[in-house]
Amino acid sequence: MPTVSVGRDLLFAALGRTYTQEEFEELCFSFGIELDDVTTEKAIIRKERHLEGEAGDDEEVIYKIEVPANRYDLLCLEGLAQALRVFNKQENVPTYTVSDMSKESMLQIHVKPETSQIRPYIVCAVLRGIKFDEARYNSFIELQDKLHQNICRRRTLVAIGTHDLDTVEGPFSYEALPPPSIEFIPLKQERNFKASDLMEYYKSDLKLKKFLHIIENSPVFPVIYDKNRTVLSLPPIINGAHSAITLKTKNVFIECTATDLTKAKIVLNTMVTTFSQYCEKKFEVEPVQVTYSDGSSDICPDLSVYKMTVPLSYVTDTVGVSLKAEEVTSLLDRMQLTTEHSVSKGKDNIIVSVPPTRSDVLHPCDVMEDVAIAYGYNNIQRRKPASLNPLPLSQLTDLMRMEISMNGFTEVLTWILCSRKENFEMLNRKDNQSTAVIIGNPRSADFEAVRTSLMPGILKTVGHNKDHPKPIKIFEVGDIVVLDNTRDVGARNHRLLAALYCGATSGFELIHSLVDRIMEVAGVPFVPSGNNSGYFIELSHEPEFLAGRQASIIYNGTRVGAFGIVHPEVLGNFDIPDPCSYMELSIESFL
Repeated sequence: MPTVSVGRDLLFAALGRTYTQEEFEELCFSFGIELDDVTTEKAIIRKERHLEGEAGDDEEVIYKIEVPANRYDLLCLEGLAQALRVFNKQENVPTYTVSDMSKESMLQIHVKPETSQIRPYIVCAVLRGIKFDEARYNSFIELQDKLHQNICRRRTLVAIGTHDLDTVEGPFSYEALPPPSIEFIPLKQERNFKASDLMEYYKSDLKLKKFLHIIENSPVFPVIYDKNRTVLSLPPIINGAHSAITLKTKNVFIECTATDLTKAKIVLNTMVTTFSQYCEKKFEVEPVQVTYSDGSSDICPDLSVYKMTVPLSYVTDTVGVSLKAEEVTSLLDRMQLTTEHSVSKGKDNIIVSVPPTRSDVLHPCDVMEDVAIAYGYNNIQRRKPASLNPLPLSQLTDLMRMEISMNGFTEVLTWILCSRKENFEMLNRKDNQSTAVIIGNPRSADFEAVRTSLMPGILKTVGHNKDHPKPIKIFEVGDIVVLDNTRDVGARNHRLLAALYCGATSGFELIHSLVDRIMEVAGVPFVPSGNNSGYFIELSHEPEFLAGRQASIIYNGTRVGAFGIVHPEVLGNFDIPDPCSYMELSIESFL
């Protein structure tokens, strides 16, 4: 969860009133955020430098507020204060507009085809007539940093560049060139650097070195030029010093280069909607036309309102409270969602207008969540659902657990991931490459495949508890995963039951009797071989079991499981010195 640091006095000034700490904590809780810490800027510095000292009365109080990870509009003081003002009914949801101007009078940026090799997308906008002071300027920079760490995924998906428009001249061009051919003065530097030299220079920079890997091995680097071939930025690393914004900047040109166009538009919308309140024409943003090499073009930003129809019954039933349509619309208005009430085919619907600031609202469940927040989770009465019907498989699973426990077996829960060696080689099984789901980028060799049997986990449990008093009687009921080309995801889950006996003797007869007991309580009678009205057992030849001391369980003409004495070689692979008998059975076959 991101944490936003804001000055208490600045925040209270933006909210139009002061709060005690307890009152502000209550407001945060009601809105769905949390006051995480109260400190001062000097206290933060003392902590970083490991210095001792008490906070003075003249130190500015800093509130550290934890906000939801998907609420990008709350990542700075301006967005946070505006959301809380709307929540407190101090103002209505702002209406954001794009300046009405012809394409000929718009700023243009041309995208060269080479950019497709590295960062293919760019979106831009202009904040015209903006008024900065020190606090606003710092908040503007901090919002970029927060977005870079959050939705931009440390600049890999999106990189934000902000420029003083009065220092450059359009039209602009977005290009990708070999590093030696790009030369400019970077931000906070006084001499020219070639882009290839910058990579080496910034390897010692604590802040920028973590972004170099994004482009340093590419044959071309992205670069943005103005009409006079002045470099605006080398995304996603550094802006040019020529167009750096200052407290005196009046017109800000914002560009976002990206590998993900959707996220780039969200980032741009967040930047311009948050700070357009300081523009000469409040909440108005000047568009920029982006033209690609294939002739296609796009005008950004897109500040249109997205409309969503949500059934009133869905909201009230899911939240668990009885609310009228007027009450729901009033609650959503407090969450910055403008709403209307409509009736279609005798059913009440809420038409929700989602503003460009609320990119987190994607589905009716997001609307329902906002209703619950505005209503207050503490105001929702606790109750049990009118009907609570478990899935048949879950119900049968619980009954099986209870029955096996009453037979003296202890339940264990093992990892669903294992190594390929444990899943096949250590069980004397051959890997045919078409059974197990393999993890693409495993963090450890112990978790590189999804188990196709419960046996590896059961045997590992015994191996790690071999000094435990004998006999050991354990069982597990859990899912395995096997490849299945008929499923849309290419694999399917399957619920199995496994039990193991380990002692001075193999306990084969105890495992056999457990199989019989499970079948008895499942209502499946024992029948002669070949009869499909019940179950029977027949000799099997599985490599994990001892030859001649194993059997398959046949039910309705299908093999649903097996049991037997575990092969000594398999026991040795898991460092188990005592004989063991094991059974594994498909629960789903009884449904």
